[in-house]
Amino acid sequence: MNDLLDDWPHWSERLRTVQAEAPEDAWRPIEEFEVLAPVPHPRSLLCIGLNYRDHATETGAAIPTLPVVFAKHSSTVVGSGAAIVLPESSAEVDYEAELAVVIGRRAFRVTPEEALEAVAGYTVMNDVSARDWQARTSQWMTAKSFPTFGPMGPALVTADELGDGRGLRIGLRVNGRTLQDSSTDEMIFGVAELVSHLSQFWAVEPGDVIATGTPAGVGFTRTPPVFLRDGDEVEAYVDGIGVLRNPVIASDALIGARP
Repeated sequence: MNDLLDDWPHWSERLRTVQAEAPEDAWRPIEEFEVLAPVPHPRSLLCIGLNYRDHATETGAAIPTLPVVFAKHSSTVVGSGAAIVLPESSAEVDYEAELAVVIGRRAFRVTPEEALEAVAGYTVMNDVSARDWQARTSQWMTAKSFPTFGPMGPALVTADELGDGRGLRIGLRVNGRTLQDSSTDEMIFGVAELVSHLSQFWAVEPGDVIATGTPAGVGFTRTPPVFLRDGDEVEAYVDGIGVLRNPVIASDALIGARP
């Protein structure tokens, strides 16, 4: 996928042509395939914390005046349908539905007005987080980088269809119960502002993914707290993209399993 994103203007047009010209009998049901994450191996996986007003309020944090930027290890990424594996070392694994931005053109020191030219499209992410580990240090990367903690999917929707990413319903369900339900209009910093901000420090490159933050309703702010458990099914969704579905399993379910 990174090879396509390296020349996204060419390949996006080529893919549209293939879609338009493909004969009817060339199409196959998606159920016949294992659908991987849209960007299985991001070059960089960057995240924005406290970027929804309602989420910042529920945590008791001040509204940020600049984007809160942190990294998540790119090896965490799995596709829709893949299991979220609960690590033995955490009892407080939480969910975070997020709109994710996929970069398709290099951008360095661009203005917000220029920034959307670098966006190839959008997908859904679940920024799974071990809250007990997150509380032990001021750096969040460790708590958010256990294997399988980066579900992404179910599709990449091109930027021409979703524009600047505003006005989209975003939310998450666990076992059918709605726990997050908001709008990307709640974002403090929009996609163009985020891409521009990041590009002031380093060049964002094709294959980079930016998770833009989560709305209110995360598990650790609830009374009592709601954390993921073995056997749960998590569904994160964004209007216009689809539903990212992942079962949750305990780590001991993998003992003896083939890699």
